[in-house]
Amino acid sequence: MGTEPILPLLFKLSLPGIVAMGVQALYNVVDSFFVAQLGDEAIAALSIAFPIHIMLIALAVGTGVGTNSLISRMLGKGDNDGAVKTSEHVIVISILYGSIIFLLGVFFPHRYISLFTDDSLTTTYAMQYIRIILIGSLPMFLGFLISDVLRGQGNTLTPMIAMIAGAITNILLDPILIFGLGPIPAMEVKGAAIATIISKIITAATVIYILLRGKNEVQPKFHKGFAFNKDIVKKIYTVGLPATVMQMLGAIMIAGINMIVGGMNELALSATGIYFRVQSFVFMPVFGLSQGYIPLVGYNFSNGNIGRVKKTIKYGVAASIIFTGTGFILFQLFPHIIAAPFVDNHELLLITETTFKNISIAFPIIGPAIIGATTFQAIGHGFPSLTLSFLRQIILLLPIAYLLSFTGSVSTVWFAFPISELLTFIVMIIWLKTTLKKEFSKKVKMEC
Repeated sequence: MGTEPILPLLFKLSLPGIVAMGVQALYNVVDSFFVAQLGDEAIAALSIAFPIHIMLIALAVGTGVGTNSLISRMLGKGDNDGAVKTSEHVIVISILYGSIIFLLGVFFPHRYISLFTDDSLTTTYAMQYIRIILIGSLPMFLGFLISDVLRGQGNTLTPMIAMIAGAITNILLDPILIFGLGPIPAMEVKGAAIATIISKIITAATVIYILLRGKNEVQPKFHKGFAFNKDIVKKIYTVGLPATVMQMLGAIMIAGINMIVGGMNELALSATGIYFRVQSFVFMPVFGLSQGYIPLVGYNFSNGNIGRVKKTIKYGVAASIIFTGTGFILFQLFPHIIAAPFVDNHELLLITETTFKNISIAFPIIGPAIIGATTFQAIGHGFPSLTLSFLRQIILLLPIAYLLSFTGSVSTVWFAFPISELLTFIVMIIWLKTTLKKEFSKKVKMEC
């Protein structure tokens, strides 16, 4: 990571993550497609459940970002023992999270669902899906966090294979468990949730096997005993906690948008669920790019190789623009084609098309914004990413959407997304330039 040419290295490190995230996005879309065949209530149930799913992913991704960043920086400094201890801690953290979420799955779902709907069928579907996802969360945490342990040492191939294996399993099981096949009964929305849990088990089993059986710099050594180290946890969450909260803000934002548009038009609730699932095709590749981007920036930043850091940032921004710029073109020109597979209601189709077109105006700047936030995380600054996310999704987006709802037009509400994205992007550019200039200056002085 310190000597190879930047562009091919970034491509090599990121390609597995891009492919894996692309397959994950495909799973999200296929999952929604099959569930949509059950009716508007089923897709509405997934819309209600989506923020819960995002909350779980927030805990996993946030902790994983902190883990990836810490391990890459430790290895960059030659602290292999610290990297091994970090891998041990995240396994323990995964088990702790899984146990707590299990209890929430037993007692929590109904109170949450009642905030969004009083329709009995939608409530039943949402209850079934959310309860299974919560109770079976442990393999998701293990899969996410151990994947980031491997990525921290530059192994992005294994997490890609593991995620692809899980996603393909999910895609194959969805129609079987949702609609039934032979002796397997039709489980409808419950079947979609079970397929998701089984896929997470496949992913977790794969990365656990490689971590424990492969030749890794970060292979845990529990046989020598485990000693809790609060400094390691602190270092993980110095970067990871802001990333976790940042992801959770997304869940709060989606829940808030659901409440705003759902109160205006019941079908708009389904439209938001379809949009947030389909948009993953645009943004998942950028998140995959960031998985190779973080260790490359973190390693060279720790080594004081400022030139390589600057080149990585330049290439990362360029690649992100290509990804989200392509998404902008597709969502603007072909919203009907993209939305049609998920909708059999003409009115819902029109609402969904408008949702796609109005929100996607912001796509060209979202890619660079993600890379900007990732850059803060890679150099060990988690707070700016959190602040920017809070500004965009809570301070700006929800109030603007609420104000636009007084127009009485759901299509107008969607303009809150590009407005909030643009304002936050301006702040991010100024903040990132200032931070990098300050940090690069420190590195130069240390070398002198």
